[in-house]
Amino acid sequence: MVNQTSDGESLLPGPGRGARVGEHISPAMDRSDTILGGFLRRGEMSMQIRTWMVPALAGLALVCGPAAAAQQAPDFSKVQIKATKVSGNIYMLEGEGGNVGASVGEDGIVIVDDQFAPLAEKIQAALKNLGITDKPVRFVINTHYHGDHTGGNVPFNNAGSTLIAQDNVRKRLEAGGIAGNGSSIKREIKPAEKAALPIITFEHDVTVHLNGEDIRALHFPSGHTDGDSIIFFPKNNVVHMGDDFVRYGFPFIDVASGGSVQGMIDAMEKATAQLPADVKVIPGHGALSNLDDVRAFTKMLKETSAVVQKAINDHKTLDQMKQEKILAPWAKWKSDFVNEDAFIETLYNSLTGHKGEFVKHN
Repeated sequence: MVNQTSDGESLLPGPGRGARVGEHISPAMDRSDTILGGFLRRGEMSMQIRTWMVPALAGLALVCGPAAAAQQAPDFSKVQIKATKVSGNIYMLEGEGGNVGASVGEDGIVIVDDQFAPLAEKIQAALKNLGITDKPVRFVINTHYHGDHTGGNVPFNNAGSTLIAQDNVRKRLEAGGIAGNGSSIKREIKPAEKAALPIITFEHDVTVHLNGEDIRALHFPSGHTDGDSIIFFPKNNVVHMGDDFVRYGFPFIDVASGGSVQGMIDAMEKATAQLPADVKVIPGHGALSNLDDVRAFTKMLKETSAVVQKAINDHKTLDQMKQEKILAPWAKWKSDFVNEDAFIETLYNSLTGHKGEFVKHN
């Protein structure tokens, strides 16, 4: 079962607290108490285990990084996978798409996100080249549904890995729809084939006990999307933030898929308050980070949100905000992917509840 901590304890307990060797997946069953250091009180949750047949992946989905501005698929044959040791047996893999986190040990391998299908063999080779184990990737945990984080689901599934994600990840992969910031950033997402769909889904949290570690996936609602999870490696003092924290500048917030700047701020503040000061942070995109980087990112989100909210309160239109360049003081955060005008749109649509086109789930 999931080991819960009392109020005031860290989200990432030390090695002596309940680490369990061997394969075990468990949901938290009692939400009347606190979970993971007094974090996000909830009602009772039950993990849903669902099994489907296994064909192949539908097309490429949304690329949520600076390369997306080019609006063209990268040449995957030229992509090199770089593996960096983060702490203990936890590694970060960089290639094309979201950063991959990996727990590599005698029980096998757990990875967080899997980039794109053409890179699956390169990711597997990079993991094998670490020289730690010849055992396969047993579990893949998706932080959210975008294709640069789930594009490798089919080849890993076909190779025998079990796919795990929050409920809404499966729903959005299965349904497809429109992803975007409600204005200028918009991309059609085609429904994924069954082999890309997570087999195990959870509402609030799930723990995988492998390699002497309690690997905890915790759902943070309505941040980057409505299906985000942050993944904790307590024994090794590492956290994978998914795209709730990125290093490419102004973040892409998929308001059409239930994301919001308010939810992103909430996730970062709650996580930061519970994490040890020296935790190592794997961002969804960009270089290995620390909590100071996360705090600077959160500060930018709060300040820019406040400026846009004030403009809304003053009855200014979106065009007026752009013309007045109200985000000029934060120009260093702009990129080719999300520039100042696009982030004004994102904040405006998030704060006013305008999501553009989006898919409603039952």
